[in-house]
Amino acid sequence: MADAKYAPRLKRDYEDRIVKAPSQNPALKRFMDRVSYFGQPGEIDPQGRVLIPQQLRQRASIVGEVRVLGRINYLEVWNEERFADKLAREPWTDDDELLLSQHGI
Repeated sequence: MADAKYAPRLKRDYEDRIVKAPSQNPALKRFMDRVSYFGQPGEIDPQGRVLIPQQLRQRASIVGEVRVLGRINYLEVWNEERFADKLAREPWTDDDELLLSQHGI
């Protein structure tokens, strides 16, 4: 299990970078619009499951089967069918393998 102190520290680091950015930057404003609109405190039910707010489930078409993907420092939750479509649209290539091998991956 991840260190419980890691997520709050990561959030603080991210917030510090946002505060340092020019507040009138149009891209930052658009980003903050989305964070404010979709960003909601998470909840964990008595069985230890993460509850995803209805608004986010609807926006991401999270119904039925889902896939939870680990992304180094965060998780992504995908509708099963939409993720399968994404994999089909974005096939793994020899160029992908070469690029990552240049980074030791």
